Amino acid sequence: MLYSSSFILMALANFFTVSSFGCFFLFPLFVSARGGSNVDIGITMGAFALSSVLCRPWISEMIDKIGRKRSYTIGCIIMTILPVSYLLFRGELTDFYYYLILVRMVHGVGLALCFTSTFTYIADIIPRGRLNEGLGMFGVTGLTGLAIGPLVAEIIIRDFGFSMFFITSCALAGLGLVVHLPLPETYVNETTERGPSFFSVLQDRKIFTVALLAFLFGFGLAASGSFVSPFAEQQHLAFISLYYVSYSSAAVVTRLFGGRLADRIGEERVIPFALVLTGAGLMLMILLGGGWVLILSGLMSGCGHGFLFPCLNSLAVRNEPVGIRGKITGVFTGALDAGAFSGSVILGYIGELAGFRALFFAAGLALFTGHAVFRRRIEGQA
Repeated sequence: MLYSSSFILMALANFFTVSSFGCFFLFPLFVSARGGSNVDIGITMGAFALSSVLCRPWISEMIDKIGRKRSYTIGCIIMTILPVSYLLFRGELTDFYYYLILVRMVHGVGLALCFTSTFTYIADIIPRGRLNEGLGMFGVTGLTGLAIGPLVAEIIIRDFGFSMFFITSCALAGLGLVVHLPLPETYVNETTERGPSFFSVLQDRKIFTVALLAFLFGFGLAASGSFVSPFAEQQHLAFISLYYVSYSSAAVVTRLFGGRLADRIGEERVIPFALVLTGAGLMLMILLGGGWVLILSGLMSGCGHGFLFPCLNSLAVRNEPVGIRGKITGVFTGALDAGAFSGSVILGYIGELAGFRALFFAAGLALFTGHAVFRRRIEGQA
């Protein structure tokens, strides 16, 4: 059974946790309001992803050792507590810059724990023949959270300020913590034998290819997560969240009506299309001058995301032993975060030197590079 009570409860918990994270897509506005530049935005947003990358080998081992649910609980606790600490940052950015970086890095560890453990948990309970469908439909709650989080955050910031914004993020993560507590554990390693390490798993050709594509995907996603809001603000657009609502809506519709497509025709036929569509959506931001571009760019990239994430995830874990599934998911999500970190920093410098339009061109180019890499892999197998 695909839609079991465990699936539904974890999906609901994921919605609240991702909504909390999604609020921070508007965190660049806080950095700008405190006197920060595009480079500062890139570094503060990238620090979050960097810590996720650095801790991923340890987190992956932990998930395979102590269990998926226990790991998720620890992540939820961090995600609930950390937003409150941002209330301490007052004055100019230079007054608390390095403390902010530290908090951002701890916050990133919390999301890494939640992100990796929840997808490993779901992969454990999905029937093998419906892997793409199950991962895709589970991801609907996360995508919905990515739309609701920025929408709520924009309203809260505008009407109540940044302090209430941080409290709201805390409350959303707290709901995720409470909701998942009744869940049973799916896997605990009861053997004393040490399995393959994170890095030995990464050396597998299939896993390495997925990791490379996830890295390029994450690089492109950094543009959406860190630079849409300041670019739209620079263009004096009223409703920045139009992009995130369009993005998530398209991804959700893709999952609802195309959830079984990859299970029927195979991930390797869907991934190239998804890479091109996501990249083209990012490049469309070059034309930003009105709300219609935000909507269309969000729809295109969101649709590509809707196919790409579950297909890459399914390709990584399909036919792999349950005892190393946490490490495989850790490689996949860690590569995604590595791309997000690199994208945040590199794109921040590109934006500072050449402007937002050059930034979004570079982000789209990363996805087209992924398409070339994947095509070469397919040709090499022929």
